Amino acid sequence: MGNPAPHPHLPTTEAAVAAVREVAHAHRLELTVTDDIGADRTSRRTAAGAFTVLDPDGSLPHEALVELGGSPAVTVRLFPEDDALITVEGVEFADVPRDAVPAFLRSVYGGLAHVRTRFFPPGQWLVVPLPGDETYREPVLPAGLSPWLARRVR
Repeated sequence: MGNPAPHPHLPTTEAAVAAVREVAHAHRLELTVTDDIGADRTSRRTAAGAFTVLDPDGSLPHEALVELGGSPAVTVRLFPEDDALITVEGVEFADVPRDAVPAFLRSVYGGLAHVRTRFFPPGQWLVVPLPGDETYREPVLPAGLSPWLARRVR
C-alpha cells in the first residue's frame, strides 16, 4: 500500500466550503460565502459561450468565495478545478490544492504561519507550514507588512 493522502479528499466546492466552515467554527470566526454556479458565472470559464451554464461534460461548475472575519484578514476562492486562491493579509497563495485548504487555514489560525526575513538580498516571505513537510511561501511587499504580519516576523 502507498502512503495515505496527506489531506482528506474534498471532492466538491461545497465539501470544501463545509470544511472551511468547520475551521471557522473551531476558531470562533464569522464567515461569508458567495457562490457562483454555472460556466457563465465562474471566473475561469471565459471560454464558455454566452448563456452557457454547463461545462462540455454536462457538469455544473461551482466556485465559491469565502471571507473569514477577524484577524488576520483571510479570503479563500475555491475553484471548480480542485484548487484555491487563499489571501492572507493581502498576500496571495495561488494554486493551493482544494484538499489542503483546511490544513492551510488551521496553520494560519493556529499560529504556525510566520514571516521570514532576509537582510541580503532583502526580502520577506509569509511561510505557512502544513503537516507532512508541505510548506507554502509567498513574498510580502515591504509596504504590505500589516500589524498581524509584523507580529509574526522571525
